[in-house]
Amino acid sequence: METTKYLLNETALPKRWYNIQADLPSPAPPYLNPGTMEPLGPEDLAPLFPMELIMQEVSQDRYIDIPQEVLEIYRLWRPTPLYRAHGLEAAIGTRSRIFYKYEGVSPAGSHKPNTSVAQAFYNKKEGRTRIATETGAGQWGSALAFACELMGLECMVYMVRVSYEQKPFRRSMIHTWGAEVVASPSDTTNTGRAILENHPEMNSGSLGIAISEAVEDAANRDDTAYSLGSVLNHVLMHQTVIGEEAIEQMKMAGAYPDVVIGCVGGGSNFAGIAFPFMRDKIAGKEIDFLAVEPAACPTLTHGIYTYDYGDTAKLAPVAAMHTLGHDFVPESIHAGGLRYHGMAPLVSHALQLGLIRAEAYLQNDIFASAITFARSEGIIPAPESAHAIHGAITTAKKADEEGVEKTILFNLSGHGHFDMAAYDNYLAGKLVDVAFDEAQMGRALKAIESLPKPA
Repeated sequence: METTKYLLNETALPKRWYNIQADLPSPAPPYLNPGTMEPLGPEDLAPLFPMELIMQEVSQDRYIDIPQEVLEIYRLWRPTPLYRAHGLEAAIGTRSRIFYKYEGVSPAGSHKPNTSVAQAFYNKKEGRTRIATETGAGQWGSALAFACELMGLECMVYMVRVSYEQKPFRRSMIHTWGAEVVASPSDTTNTGRAILENHPEMNSGSLGIAISEAVEDAANRDDTAYSLGSVLNHVLMHQTVIGEEAIEQMKMAGAYPDVVIGCVGGGSNFAGIAFPFMRDKIAGKEIDFLAVEPAACPTLTHGIYTYDYGDTAKLAPVAAMHTLGHDFVPESIHAGGLRYHGMAPLVSHALQLGLIRAEAYLQNDIFASAITFARSEGIIPAPESAHAIHGAITTAKKADEEGVEKTILFNLSGHGHFDMAAYDNYLAGKLVDVAFDEAQMGRALKAIESLPKPA
């Protein structure tokens, strides 16, 4: 097994987050108040978020300084390594060069602490003592539990029920770091109780439902803020430490990517690797950006671009995004972190501008590529991250068919050590490819026909 690792000295850790809003050819449409459908102001978000995060959300500054306290915690695992995937290249017989940025070395095993630490810091600075959040597969919930423990904050996690049952060790991580976690929909909120009583077909849960529960929790307590692990502008910005490091590491390798790939659920890890390189595309350089998603929840490839609620109960801000409808409940695939009905507004806007493209894959194909990667590179990837691996393999094979060599960079956003039940099912031939429910999407989209349309 041959590989090449490119490591930056910790003194090269980025000191600023990159804000792509400063460079976009046109601004993304504003968020709307879910009650009035008027553009949101800072005062509308103040009950949920600390003011410094609200200002980051709307900032047009190209760079935002990373607080020293956050940098000190980042140094526990950052800078993260960049690898040249010689083993994978040999396994698939490609002439292309494949690189991957590995975020699974963080304490929580994924890219999520890049923003959880920052969000916990700003909440503590403003005097909040408790944070409520949702989590899909558990990566975000465990990352926020980790950050809150470091900052001395209480943490309440609403975990999508199907993942709560599929991934018990993610729950164990959350408990180990001192947070509370319940299966969503739960009986602890009005939203959860209503879903359990009136919509038994939705009892497997979704990120939209879990978001509603967390927002309700935060809105009803003065000591509690709400924290989101993806989708929002400031979250995507915090993740750009990934791409900022990767730019310098690719220089060390004497290479520059022709293609940059990441999986997308809410969009944060894709934005983290892609947005810093996207500056060059906006300036005229030829780069292909590929966002990959599950075929069972194909938000970018099958959803429509419109205003929609960020959650099932219509409590969260209304955003212009690609969506399958806020009460769309995806099938219970193992990539629980990618089961969100919508997409980050900035990622959606980038697709509208033609800066990125998207593909959707079936989970058996995803796991086949994950096995190939694990056996050639040694790392067992999370099911979510395996989408990026499959995208890289597909891209390399297509380049070979066309007789060209490409330099491919993807974000390996986390390890799969707590997803072994899914691997067991795949290896036993029990993993089922789930068909996308067009009828359910049609019903969900019909329910939002009256919402405003982006300009």
